[in-house]
Amino acid sequence: MPLVKRVIQPRHLCRSAVPEGGSDELEFVANKSLSSIILQLSSLSQHAESVFRELFHEANVFCARANSLQDRIDRLAVKVTQLDSGEEEVSLRVINLRKAFRSSTLQDQQLLSNGSMTDAVADLYNSSDRPPPLNTLTVYREDSVDAMKFYSDPLFFFDLWRERMLQDTEEKRKLRRRQKVTVLFKLWVSLQHGDTGLNLIGPSLDREGRRVRKARNRRQEWNMMSVDRELRSDRSRPQTLSRGASSESLWWPGG
Repeated sequence: MPLVKRVIQPRHLCRSAVPEGGSDELEFVANKSLSSIILQLSSLSQHAESVFRELFHEANVFCARANSLQDRIDRLAVKVTQLDSGEEEVSLRVINLRKAFRSSTLQDQQLLSNGSMTDAVADLYNSSDRPPPLNTLTVYREDSVDAMKFYSDPLFFFDLWRERMLQDTEEKRKLRRRQKVTVLFKLWVSLQHGDTGLNLIGPSLDREGRRVRKARNRRQEWNMMSVDRELRSDRSRPQTLSRGASSESLWWPGG
């Protein structure tokens, strides 16, 4: 459902009851409308200040990230200029003795949390109705599950995603195990029959077990398409043509 981030109050200018015993109803409605317009302008200015404050914060974050990226580019440029292509190649032993590269970049996590909410969303969150105190019923549950999670669970989608990822990983592990058992069984059969040149994967399967499509002979297909269906004496004949045959010689059955 859409979430209204900012609401200008009051929404209705003239919707109010006229007090009893008033001398002039028209004057009351006019004053009420003017005061509501002033309140709307005040609310609009408050939201405008909030918008510009958020833009200023995002601009500062973007500027800091751009400066950090520029510093990394400058350091990389200095390292590249210090490299000498005339030096001897580094041996594999020296490469293995070097310390492995480890990135120090921190990944952004928990972007949608209470601490990352903007002021407008925080005001809406604080003004909303509180959930019922269902956590008091947790002590009466036998499975020790928090009763509040049946009403509102912020970690529901994360737990669902984690469960699916673990399930996919388990299925891939089982598939690799079945493929390994199949290869070992074929190897055992080949050793029993004394055939050491048996293809363990198979002629029509690749490394992942998928069937490999056969190569298509475009020349034979074009020759077949060039001959009319009525003039074809034998449908299998274009398949036995030589590679250098021309399409003009296929127009006659005896040619």
